[in-house]
Amino acid sequence: MTSSAPAVRARRRTVAAVVLCAGLTASLAACAGEDPDKGTNGVGKLTAAQIDRKTRAAADAADAVRLTGKLVSKGVTYSLNMRLSGEGGTGSVTSEQNTFALLRVGDELFLKADAGFWKGGTGDDGSDQAADKLQGKYVKVPEDDPTYQQLRGFTEKKTLLDGMLTLHGKVNKGDRDTIGGIRTVQIMGGKGEGGALDVSLEGTPYPLRVARGGGGGTITLADWGQTFALEAPSEDDTVDYGGELPRSSG
Repeated sequence: MTSSAPAVRARRRTVAAVVLCAGLTASLAACAGEDPDKGTNGVGKLTAAQIDRKTRAAADAADAVRLTGKLVSKGVTYSLNMRLSGEGGTGSVTSEQNTFALLRVGDELFLKADAGFWKGGTGDDGSDQAADKLQGKYVKVPEDDPTYQQLRGFTEKKTLLDGMLTLHGKVNKGDRDTIGGIRTVQIMGGKGEGGALDVSLEGTPYPLRVARGGGGGTITLADWGQTFALEAPSEDDTVDYGGELPRSSG
């Protein structure tokens, strides 16, 4: 009786070890097969085309957004830092030669630029004097000025987003990532040149980053739905240019 006790205890330890290992194996298998969309908004389970429709609808419905990054248009690279809403926009744009601030409230568009921008205007003998007068001040851009529509485009939420969020070719689903601590899934246009969107897997499926096809730049989109104040500048901070504005295309 006594001599067999160690063997019994040994068998019990072996059985316990086998049970423990089996339990750990089952747990690890469960972890390995865990749903990657658990705790998300479920968008990752959709097809690429469905994700595309949902994220564009979310962007259209949002009251406001902030855009930062680089946009390439007609061969010119612009660095954007703009806050946009359906009522207007405010922020800064840097081209290859100039930096200027834009503010639009409804149809009223205001431009604030450095002296270099204004010296690039008419080129007459008064350009230096105009630059000294205008730098650091807001200038209301006349709606009939040739530059008005070009500059206004930077402040138009719908115009910018419609262009940026359009993927060309057959849409495919890409990898998952994290942007600003938020889990995302990527959808891409066809043939590697159709652009790519990183869509939030948390909360509303907003697009959080867009890489435009054909080297058109990369823009980060944030502060979705966060409203901001839009007010026309005071009279003390505004001057009249009194002529056709310089072109801002470089």
